[in-house]
Amino acid sequence: MELLQLLSWTCIVFTVGMFSTGLTDLKKMRDSKSADNIQFLPFLTTCLNNLGWLYYGMLKRDQTIVLVNVIGALLQILYVATYLHYTKQKRLVMSQTLAAGMVLTCGWFYFTTFLPQGDTQLSQLGLTCSVITVSMYLSPLTDLVEIVRSSNVQCLSFPLTVATFFTSTSWVLYGLQLNDYYIVVPNTPGIFTSLIRFYLFWRFASNQSPSYKLMQI
Repeated sequence: MELLQLLSWTCIVFTVGMFSTGLTDLKKMRDSKSADNIQFLPFLTTCLNNLGWLYYGMLKRDQTIVLVNVIGALLQILYVATYLHYTKQKRLVMSQTLAAGMVLTCGWFYFTTFLPQGDTQLSQLGLTCSVITVSMYLSPLTDLVEIVRSSNVQCLSFPLTVATFFTSTSWVLYGLQLNDYYIVVPNTPGIFTSLIRFYLFWRFASNQSPSYKLMQI
């Protein structure tokens, strides 16, 4: 198996695995018949990100990017629909969803109408998707600062941290093989933020209760 093909399958497996972590929240909502204590915006922003990268993959004719983001978008749509079904704040969630839909529609109209097809369209779309992905990876940094202050890592998910690290690493290697820095650059922060989380687990896990430490094994 060629290295590029191996990296392609690695990206698919790890990324779908990372997207599937939302199934835990889905199960909680179905079991409790409630969306309390579950954040909605990560589902919505991830869905927009998936659709943007799906369009990028279609323009680039990259089957790996297309497949991963089709699966990701379908999962996020499932999470959004489930959240909308169980939440008590239906009006707020609907308004956020409609706003996201308007942003998506305006973006699609801009890229298909005002930009010439070819390298310009692909590069601007890649840059836009990269900025969104970087912001998603960097957005939890404020939470990490609070964890340092409180010396409490119970709000962090160790499996998700591992999945994020391997997913980001595989995409960086895949992008390097293709010389596509729109793939390399936005996934690099995912590696660094995961390493920071690993350090926080190592530094503060000893401060947690025994039951919590057993959960992390």
